[in-house]
Order: sequence, then structure tokens, then C-alpha cells
Amino acid sequence: MAKRLLVAYGLWALGGPLGLHHLYLGRDSQALLWLLTLGGCGAGWLCDAWHLPGWVAAANGAGGPRRRGEGGVPAPGPLGFAGQVAAGTYLGVLAGLALPGAPAVPLASALGVQLAASAGERTAAAGPVLAAALLAALLCGGRLPAALPASLAAAAAARRHRRCKRPGAPGARLCRLALAYAALAGALAYAVLGRAAAVAAAVLRLPQRAGGLLAHALGFGAGPGPEPLDARRLWAYQVLGLAAGSSAEDVHRSYRELVKVWHPDHNRHRAEEAERRFIELQEAYEELAGPRKAPAASAAA
Repeated sequence: MAKRLLVAYGLWALGGPLGLHHLYLGRDSQALLWLLTLGGCGAGWLCDAWHLPGWVAAANGAGGPRRRGEGGVPAPGPLGFAGQVAAGTYLGVLAGLALPGAPAVPLASALGVQLAASAGERTAAAGPVLAAALLAALLCGGRLPAALPASLAAAAAARRHRRCKRPGAPGARLCRLALAYAALAGALAYAVLGRAAAVAAAVLRLPQRAGGLLAHALGFGAGPGPEPLDARRLWAYQVLGLAAGSSAEDVHRSYRELVKVWHPDHNRHRAEEAERRFIELQEAYEELAGPRKAPAASAAA
């Protein structure tokens, strides 16, 4: 079916940051990338208005037949390479913040680079891109700062293993899009429902707390009692080896003792475990100590 420029502009205006105009023109990778980045933080969406006539002509077959193989595929310029690195770093950082697990950063970085590399007529082999991102993240420890080197390695692999896109069957395209949007919707629903559940629990506790306050005011009770500890503070007490509700002095003393035991400079034979425990101790102390800052690592050593 022939694509119409007026329809493309209408979709660009109504749902451009979600990639609707790219979906209409068969540019699925660009549509998913725009959905994940809200139109390239708005800047890419605005720039799309200048390219829509050419994309509509290409979608209608005016651009000529595609060349097969890798030899005739032009390499992305500096701007395209920078866009791939930016997309990979952006998604890698988001994944590292939302899912602190080790594989989250390189997987998300590889996904961002792959989507950016697949915009337009060319694409890249997914296997080498993912392998490069995983290797770079492994060398950097797999943590949040590994998003940039993983994206650089994945973009270099995408440049080396570039190729032309092959037209796929409509059913396969529909299946890929359905899976991609289901995954995105699932992640969004998990975040929204998790926050909604916390709000609902707080709302449901309001009548109980109001009843306790009323009973205390009438002299029938001993007051509302202490606020129950949340899971984060319980975890902090467990990390410091203390019973829930321990005094501030106990918290400080336990932190000073444990941070000496697990300081990375004293555990070079088990550096990775020591670094993890050292960071946990600092986070637990900051959680229980409130606005006070943890003592410097040098002083603890």
C-alpha cells in the first residue's frame, strides 16, 4: 500500500516521540528507539520533519532496489557513530539504575546500539554487537560506568559487521513488534504498579493510624506506637549485624569495625567481594545515620 506524506506528517505531529510515523513507514528499529528515548529527547523528533518526504518516497519504492551483502553498505559517519554510542549509553544507564544486576548494563547498551545501527536501510549483526558490549562491560566490572565503554565497543562492532536490511514477511514484522512493545509495556507496568502498590498500602493504613490516634486522645490506648521499619532499614541493620532499633552509637561503632574488616586495601585477595561489602556498609550506614555522612574511608582504614 502506498504511503502518503500527509498521513506521515499527521502521525509525526500526534505521536512523533513514540515513533508512530516510523512505524507507518516500516522503520521499526527507529520507532522502538524513539519510543525508548521519547524521540531522541525531542531533538530527533523535530529533525524528522525534514526527512519525512524522502522517507515516504523510499517507502514507496522511489529509492531503487537495495543492495545485498556488506561490501556496498556505507559506513556510518561520525554523527551516526556518536548517535549509536549515545543511544547505547542512555539505555545502559537507565537499565543500570532500574536493574542493578550485572548483565543489565551491557544488554541495554547493546540494544540501544543495535536499534540506532538499524535505523534506515542498513543494520548490523546482533551477535558481534552483543558480544562486544558484554566483553567491554566485563573488563570494566559490569557496573553503571561500564555503559559508555560497552556502547563504544558495540558501536565499533556494529560498524565492522554492518549489512543491508533484508525485507521480512509481514507476519514476522508483526511478531517482532508485538514482542518488543509487550516487553516495554511490561517494564512500564511493573514500575507503575510497584509504585501504586506502595501508595495503596499507605492509604489503607490511614484508618488504622487515625483510629489509634483517636483512641489515644480518648485515653483508651497507649498511642499509635512506633512507625514500623521498612524493608530498606531492616536490610541496613542486617548488613551492620545489629538488631532492629539499635541505638545510633551501636550503628556507628558497628560501621567503624566492619569497614576496617572489609576495606578493599586490606582484602586484595578477594577484591571484588570486599568492594561489594564495603559499598553495602556505606549505604547501610547512610540509611540509618540520616543526614550525617559516613566517616571517610581513609579514616576507617
